Amino acid sequence: MKNDNFGLHTICTHTGEVEDQQFNGAVSPIYVSSSYAFEGVETLRYPRYFNTPNQEALGKKIAALEKTEAGLLFGSGMAAVSTCLFAFLRKGDHVVVQNAIYGGTFHLIKEQFDHFGIEYDFTEDLEIPSFQSKIKDNTKVIYIETPSNPLLRITDIEAIADLARKSNIISMIDNTFASPINQNPRALGIDIIIHSATKYLGGHSDILAGAVAASKVHIDSIFEMGIKLGGNLSDYTVWLLERSMKTLGLRVEAQNKNALSMANWLMDLEEIDRVYYPGLPSHPQYDLAKKQMRAFGGMLSFELNQELDAHAFMQALQLIKPSMSLAGVESTVLSPALTSHKLMGEEERAKQGIKDGLIRFSVGIENTEDLQADIKQALNAIK
Repeated sequence: MKNDNFGLHTICTHTGEVEDQQFNGAVSPIYVSSSYAFEGVETLRYPRYFNTPNQEALGKKIAALEKTEAGLLFGSGMAAVSTCLFAFLRKGDHVVVQNAIYGGTFHLIKEQFDHFGIEYDFTEDLEIPSFQSKIKDNTKVIYIETPSNPLLRITDIEAIADLARKSNIISMIDNTFASPINQNPRALGIDIIIHSATKYLGGHSDILAGAVAASKVHIDSIFEMGIKLGGNLSDYTVWLLERSMKTLGLRVEAQNKNALSMANWLMDLEEIDRVYYPGLPSHPQYDLAKKQMRAFGGMLSFELNQELDAHAFMQALQLIKPSMSLAGVESTVLSPALTSHKLMGEEERAKQGIKDGLIRFSVGIENTEDLQADIKQALNAIK
C-alpha cells in the first residue's frame, strides 16, 4: 500500500520505519555509525548530511504527516528555525515577521539579523493588512506562528499563503503548538512548515529536536544551509523520536480533549481573570481557528486575579509540574515572562499583552478531575 492511502494513526505507526532485514524485529534498528562507505554506493551517507538510515526514514514520516514531499530533522527547534531563515535570506534581503512569536525566534531576529545585513519588520498585529504593509521590493520571506506562543493567537494561514504567493515570497510557519494532528499548513498553501519536535512530536519530555517539512526544492535549499550550520540530530535521538511519534495521534487527541475541558472549567473560576484558548467561543478568533484547525490543541494560558501571586500558585501545585518546556504527556505550567519570552524584554512583552502573571498551561493526558483538584488546592493555598 502507498503511504498516501494510510490513515493518520497508521502513518504515525508505520511510515518512516527502517526495516530490520536481518532479524525482522518489530521496531526500527538504530544505525549509529558516523562513517559510511563512499565507494560503490548510490548515496554518500554522513550524519551531518541528514541522510543516515534513521534520519532519512523519519524525514518521510514528518513529510507524510504534513503532506509535503520531503522532511528534515534537526538538533532543536531553533536549529530548524535558524536554518530555514538563513537558507532563504541573504545580506540585503528582507523578512516580514509576525509580532506574536516564540521568544527564541524573536531574539534570533532582533539580535542577529542586523549583524548579517538582513532587514526585518515585525507586524503590529495578526491581520493581513499589517503583513501586507510591511512587504518591500526586497522581501523574501513571511514568517508566522499559529497558534502563537503564549497567548494562543490565530493567524489566517490561507490568507498569508495567498499574500506570499502573489508577492513571490516564501511563506514559513511554526506549527509546533498545533502539531500535524490538528493543522496541516501545506494544504492551505504554506511553503515551509517548522516544528520544535521537542514538543508534541517527542511528547515525553525526553527529546530535544526540530523538524522541517516542505517541497523537495525548498528542502534542498534548507539542506544546503543545514550541512554548513551543522544542526543535525543524533541517530539515537532520531530513533527515540520515531518511537514517540507512533503514539502522536493518540496523545494529541487526548490532550485536545483535556485542554478544551480544562479551558471551560477555568473560565468558571472566580480566581481566574482570563483564559486564552482558541477552542473557546469567547476567543476573538474562534471562527478562524475552527476553519483551519481540526482541533484546538493541548496548550492554553490563563491569568490569575491580580491580588493572587502567580509564582506562589505554581509552587503550590502538587500534580501539575512547573517546568521549562511543554507538550509532554504530563501537565506542566510555566511563566513566559521568566522563561520562553524572557529574552523578549519587559517592554515588548507588555506591548504584546504578555503579563508577568500569565501562566502557560500545557495540558497532558491525566484525568481532568485530578488536574482540577490540584488547581483548586493550589488556589486555596495562596488565598
